[in-house]
Amino acid sequence: MSSHDTAAHDDHGAAHGSLGGYLIGFGLSVVLTAIPFWLVMTDTLGDATLTAIAIMALAAVQIVVHMIYFLHMNFRSEGGWNMMAMVFTLILVVITLAGSLWVMYHLNANMMPGAHDMRQML
Repeated sequence: MSSHDTAAHDDHGAAHGSLGGYLIGFGLSVVLTAIPFWLVMTDTLGDATLTAIAIMALAAVQIVVHMIYFLHMNFRSEGGWNMMAMVFTLILVVITLAGSLWVMYHLNANMMPGAHDMRQML
């Protein structure tokens, strides 16, 4: 077996991490964790809903950072199928969560008796 054959078996089309890449990923992860902590502790945005949206957005960015820097997922690895499978999974998760929240909200609004209904029942 020649060295050319061994190299062909070791290359799966996936990126291999370097110390610099891991340090960049670690730094971004620390910053993306510290910012939401700071937002909550200082009440910078002043609105709980806006703060929650900012935290969720930063969490989504942190997921992408982890996928790129630590899991080495990109559009080149495995011919792009890894990333396409992840995008498809994320779309299904978003549809499922949004649909579940929509159903629960409308069930709560339409099925729970209001305060005035409770007084009439007593």
